[in-house]
Amino acid sequence: MEEEGSSKSFTTIVDEISEEELTSLTNAINQRYGIDFTNYEKKSLKRGFARLVSKHKCSSILELWSKIMGNREFFLGTIDDLLVNLTELFRNPEIWVKIKNEILPNYRGKSRIRIWHAGCSTGEEIYTMAIVLKEAGMLEKANISATDLSNQALAQAKRGVYEKLLWKKYLASYLKYFNRGQLENYFEVNEDEVIIKEELKQNINFIKQNLVLDPAIPNCDIIFCRNVMIYFDETLKMKLLNKFYDALTDDGYFIIGYYDMLPPGSRELFELYDAETKIYRKRKK
Repeated sequence: MEEEGSSKSFTTIVDEISEEELTSLTNAINQRYGIDFTNYEKKSLKRGFARLVSKHKCSSILELWSKIMGNREFFLGTIDDLLVNLTELFRNPEIWVKIKNEILPNYRGKSRIRIWHAGCSTGEEIYTMAIVLKEAGMLEKANISATDLSNQALAQAKRGVYEKLLWKKYLASYLKYFNRGQLENYFEVNEDEVIIKEELKQNINFIKQNLVLDPAIPNCDIIFCRNVMIYFDETLKMKLLNKFYDALTDDGYFIIGYYDMLPPGSRELFELYDAETKIYRKRKK
């Protein structure tokens, strides 16, 4: 496959990125911008950087490196390309174990549980939550809102169709979450694709939304906003955090990404529930 504007094939660009270059670049990004990609799966990350080399018509990974280090706005604009194919079902299984064992039991007595996935991307996080709810016997009473600014991402999320080559990765992460479960119960698996079964979509509402400008989803018990706020400065983060605070019910939970950093002012709104999984809880005023 050859990318437009590049004389090299995509595979060639991937192969030319050495392990040393990948490690050095991710370390440099972490030191300069405080965003740590070092725990990403290396093959997927190489493909992400190769996409950027091709997209921005760089002659090599070193030219891309120079652009990233020299221009913060350029770097922030590349993150979506890096992350878009790195999201996966049951990513960071410890989060889902914590949700299953400690958070969902708080809502067993409620007639409804409302969950908002803010910046849902291509949907893997939504369906992971749906599976956790299903296995907890709580999917039927869940009201799930999945919002994103990208029409393309929302369309894929709504379809719930993913490449078959990702199946082993999904399965490995799921088994770390629940080693006696059967992930096959939730998918139709064919030669090229894995397709979410319709029963998992029954309580999900997909909405195009600008997080900053559009109204929040009200009365939420749990809000996910993972690896979205890395785009925002402190002022914009606080505006969004206040919006999430107002959208949460008392003692509601707020879950951010491993690459998100909350500004100091957030301490008045949220208390840390679990540092490892970056789960917060709404403070009472």
